[in-house]
This record gives sequence, C-alpha cells and structure tokens, in this order.
Amino acid sequence: MFMGTPDFAVGALRALVEAGHEVVAVVTQPDKAKGRSKELLPPPVKVCALSYGIPVMQPRRIKAPEAMEQLRRYQADLYVVAAFGQILSQEILDIPSFGCLNIHASLLPKYRGASPIQHVILDGEERTGITIMQMDAGIDTGDMLYKKEIPISPEDNYETLHDKLMELGGRAITEALVLLEQGRLIPEKQRDDLSCHAPMIDKSMGEIDFSQDAAAIDRRIRAMTPWPSAFTSYHGKKLKIWRAAPTYTENGFARRPGEVLSADKDCVTVAAGQGALRIYELQLEGKKRMSAHDFLLGVRMQPGEVLGQQK
Repeated sequence: MFMGTPDFAVGALRALVEAGHEVVAVVTQPDKAKGRSKELLPPPVKVCALSYGIPVMQPRRIKAPEAMEQLRRYQADLYVVAAFGQILSQEILDIPSFGCLNIHASLLPKYRGASPIQHVILDGEERTGITIMQMDAGIDTGDMLYKKEIPISPEDNYETLHDKLMELGGRAITEALVLLEQGRLIPEKQRDDLSCHAPMIDKSMGEIDFSQDAAAIDRRIRAMTPWPSAFTSYHGKKLKIWRAAPTYTENGFARRPGEVLSADKDCVTVAAGQGALRIYELQLEGKKRMSAHDFLLGVRMQPGEVLGQQK
C-alpha cells in the first residue's frame, strides 16, 4: 500500500508500479478547495493512482476506526510512505507484516521534519539525498535502511532540487525493495546527536534581510523559490526576487544594506552585509515576473535607493 500526497510522492508511486510491484491501494489526503472558485482539486498522488486504476482512500483521519478497518481489509505486506501528511500511529505501523518504509528527502539523521529540501539549501549543504527508513512512532527517527546521495549545485532552488529528489526517491525505494526481498537490508540506528530539525516553511521566512552575507541571501532566495518566494519592498510595494547571485568583487560595498549600487540592462546590484547581490529576475507587486532588463524598462530604479526595511 502506498501513502503519499504531493508531487514529491508521485515519482515513487510511478516507480513502484513500473517496477512491477502490486500496489493494492493508495492512501492520500482529501481533495482541497483552491482558488477563488473553491473548486475541489485532487492531490497529485490521487491523479497518478487513478491513471493506473489503483483504488484510492482519502480519510480525513487515518487513525479513525473506519479508516483502520479499511487498511486491514487490503492485507498489504508493506506500506510505503512518502510525504503523506498525517502521523501514523503504532497500531497502523504494526498492520503490515513488513512494517512501513518512509521515503525521506534528506540524508538522515540530519534534517528530520517537514521541510528538509528547503533547509539544506538555506544551510549551504553541498550534498543531500534520500533515506529509506523503517518507520517508528517518532518523527523521522526510525532505523535507516538505504541511502542515495546527490550533489546540490550552486544554482539549485527548491523546485529543481525537489524534482531531482522526487526522481531519486523512486529509484531508491525500488532498489531498497529488491534488497528487502533478498533479506539484505541492514537496519542502522540513527544517532540523535547528529540530527537537526527542518521545520515547516512559512511565508514570513521569505523576507530578505540585506544585513546578512550576500551568499546567505542568495541561499534564502533559492530555498524559497518558487514557494513562498523571497521578498523585500520597494517604495512600499512588495518586491519578489526570483533569481540572483552573490558577488564580492565590485567596489562600493561600504554602503547601507539594501542600497542599490547599480541598475543596468543585465541586473540590479544591491549591497549586503558582506558583498552584494546581483538580481537577475524580480517581480514588483501587481506586475509579472520578469528579467532585470525588462523590469528596468518600466521602473526607474536608481543607485542610492534602499530596498526593504532597515533593521
């Protein structure tokens, strides 16, 4: 049985089906109302499951007695879980004979929690990956069974790294199941002293503090792209920054953090606490996302102006 909800989980579901595993059912979150029309939209995992003709469960509470009874009726040997969105009780973990395997988007024990992909970028990690773990009653604390690593490029943002890990998760779980069938998966206990927490991302975390080092600001922009997006303000309007890069080679850094140093056809350069930020793609409130060149055709941004609120 497969349990998952967002796009990240779709790669694993597809990989399991294409590898020939019998997925007896999929458990996902209920459809959600979105947009002004409040139209009910199915989660991506549901769409994928129905395309393969797999039965779908959408319990509001997976721990509810009727949901538990339905789980037992499927008599699955193993539950595979990827970003499902509800906590499984020990009673649920004990239902399948081989327990529950979780596809976690970090190299455990580091980055336990809801948002590991964003936090590895924020922290400037050079590598990340997928950990297949045996679930227990804790949050990402179970024994590690299998890992696959990838490098994080200086250009990776949340979207690109998410997509790489989605594909890697599919490969990792199918490879792990081969080893499970052969009895070759060796559980490894997690060391709590090496762990760190990756809490849920919220919109406020996208606000840029220009007193920080330029490289840290660049990491925040990449970690928050495309959601919730990194932002500052310009003449009282929200200004989203979609793509930038740090620089430490230009003159004139002894300026106020957030001060515009130059605004030319290629980029807008803004002073940071250390170094400066070259902004290549941005979006003013009420306008479309655009290149710095196109932005400056309509906005007369001048050197000496200051972005954001002073701390």
